[in-house]
Order: sequence, then structure tokens, then C-alpha cells
Amino acid sequence: MSYILESLAPGETLVARFHLHWTAKGRLILGIVLIPLVIGIFITIYEWLRLRGIELGVTTARVVHKTGIVGRETEEVRLSAIETVDLEQSTWGRLLGYGNVRVTGRGESSVLFDRVADPVGVKRAIEAAYSAHVEHARDASNR
Repeated sequence: MSYILESLAPGETLVARFHLHWTAKGRLILGIVLIPLVIGIFITIYEWLRLRGIELGVTTARVVHKTGIVGRETEEVRLSAIETVDLEQSTWGRLLGYGNVRVTGRGESSVLFDRVADPVGVKRAIEAAYSAHVEHARDASNR
């Protein structure tokens, strides 16, 4: 039952009921139509910024995984502390050329490159940097 009918005083009756014109509902209709687009636009902008904030790499001293749009969070493992470089690739990952590379260091430190392109190349680059670092350290200690 409507509020008007419920709130009638004794002896009071409803004479007419009024409805809004369809043009008054234009914003509502526009909002319903644009909700997926607006949300999609915000999601797209956020995702673009998030992806631009991700940096993955290996230097001559460490393996780095940096994330963050405004803030910053980094995971790093020094080359001298690397114990293993593991590669995980699903069937789809092999077909499409992506996978996960996990660099495990001494203790509990590890860096995960999730869904990275050319994971075999990433693993090879990290292992090459590690080898070069070890050889450089050996040459320096032999001097």
C-alpha cells in the first residue's frame, strides 16, 4: 500500500495520483546505460596506472619487483643471496608465452614475477646476471 493511502486521515480520500513525465527519468535512464561505461572507464584508468606502476628487473646487484601507483612497495633479492630461480608455466602459459618466475633467496626472501612475458628469457637473464655477479666477486677476491 502506498504511503498516501496509509496516511489518509479519517474521512479523507484520494482524488488523483500524479506521475512524473518520462523526461524526468532521463538522468536515471542515462545513468543505467552509462554505468557499465563509467565503471569500465574507471577500471581501465586504474588498471593502466597500476600496470605502469609495476617495474620488474634485474640489476648487477639485485632482482627487483616494484609496485605502486602513488605509494611504492618493493621486493628485492640481492644476487649474492639467490638460491633458486624457479619457472612455472601452465599449458596456456606455454601456448601464449607467459609464466611465473620465482627468485628465492637465503632465508625467507623471495620475489615473484607473476604472469611475466617470456619467462624462460627472464629466468635466463637472472641466471646470467647471477653468474656474472659470482664471477665478478671471484675475480675481485683473487686480486
